[in-house]
Amino acid sequence: MIRPMRGAALLLVLWLLMLLAGLVSVFALSARTEALQGSALRVQAAARHAADAGIELAALRMSAPDSRQRWVPDARANEFPFEGYRIQVRVQDEAGKFDLNVTDPTRLAALMVALGVEESRARVLAGTIQDWRDPDELLALEGGAEDRDYAAADLPYGAKDQPFTTLSELQQLLGMDEATYRLLVPYVTVFTARASPEAAFAQPPVLQAMGLEPAQIAQLVAARESWRPGLPPPLMPDGSTLAAVGSGTYSVASRATRPDGSQVEVTATLRIGAGTGFGQLYAPLAWRAGEPD
Repeated sequence: MIRPMRGAALLLVLWLLMLLAGLVSVFALSARTEALQGSALRVQAAARHAADAGIELAALRMSAPDSRQRWVPDARANEFPFEGYRIQVRVQDEAGKFDLNVTDPTRLAALMVALGVEESRARVLAGTIQDWRDPDELLALEGGAEDRDYAAADLPYGAKDQPFTTLSELQQLLGMDEATYRLLVPYVTVFTARASPEAAFAQPPVLQAMGLEPAQIAQLVAARESWRPGLPPPLMPDGSTLAAVGSGTYSVASRATRPDGSQVEVTATLRIGAGTGFGQLYAPLAWRAGEPD
């Protein structure tokens, strides 16, 4: 009886050793995974801070008393190194965009057509924007959407009947899809209350929707690209002078690129100057972080 018992004891010991080895392997793998996750989080946080540094520098440059030190807010790229990262910052004056709350629907439709949206659909979407922001229950002339239309589409809400407060509200519009939303967002705003964009800072699709011809747009963009603060203001194709000073409200996109080529982007809308609050360089109106779209 002793030998069988010894054999069973040996098997039990071997089984326990295998179990312990398995547990050690699991713990080692878990520790390695946590270490890798921690390292990835540290890298991501460092990249985020580097991109945030671009936002802070943009705010500092746009608030400089000497206009020659300010960046031109027409979305041109400004690049600099920062703690091993390559930072690219683009500043876009919100005055160069169409304001969703005051722009005529025909201009909004023209903008969407310039961005490649089919014309009849662009007119309907522009009407839907108008119906979202106006207080009445009447459909826009080109066709839009009021409460009954949202109800017919089984949506749990109707037209807001109030001004847009954020660009993300566009995603709630009846008929708006993700692709059109992403096309439209860079060229519209809710912060200016301007009936028409400022051509000095507007991008080509906005200029096209404003009624400029392709040759005029090319001439204007070339004049802007060659202009630097401190020089005489650039001219419109008709000879009128373009604005040389920003409005004070800007969209800033800061992209941090790591040595391995991976990127993190932070976008913010800032109000700089009057109305920012005592002791504040800027007032943040919107802020988003993530991988570049």
